[in-house]
Amino acid sequence: MHPCDCGAAAGPLGLCADYYNAILAEEQRDPEMYRWHAVVVCVYLLQHPSRGLQKFLDSQYRMLQFFVEQDLDALIRLQAHQVARNSHRSRSGYDLRPLEPYAPLPAGGPPERFRASFCGLPYGDDGFVSDGHEAYGHRMRTLAEMTEEAWKNLGPGTPGGG
Repeated sequence: MHPCDCGAAAGPLGLCADYYNAILAEEQRDPEMYRWHAVVVCVYLLQHPSRGLQKFLDSQYRMLQFFVEQDLDALIRLQAHQVARNSHRSRSGYDLRPLEPYAPLPAGGPPERFRASFCGLPYGDDGFVSDGHEAYGHRMRTLAEMTEEAWKNLGPGTPGGG
């Protein structure tokens, strides 16, 4: 099978899209796994930007940096804040101020390769958490860190998401 858009070789489940879709399906049955949903989406779209919308990549990159610097609980609080502000009753829209301190998406991307990809995730009889949720969380953090590293290695970003 040909390498994935992100440069990774296919794994036992196929390309990264196959892993991503399997993770999304498994998250629906596992609330603890679902806590990592925003990280999964940001990593996947930053590693495969042709699958998302260019106008959102900068905020996804900043959100990924927020997560790497802070932690999952801080990201979940940020998401809850955004959802509350974006409700039909509030009408105040997203609050991007918490993401302003983070570097904009570097120009010249996407990176050709990432040191970790979805195709490298282990998958067992119990899915992606066959060795436990803590191990799954460590793998998601590694994916996030390696994605951030690859983009940062491209150089500085441009305000507004290059």
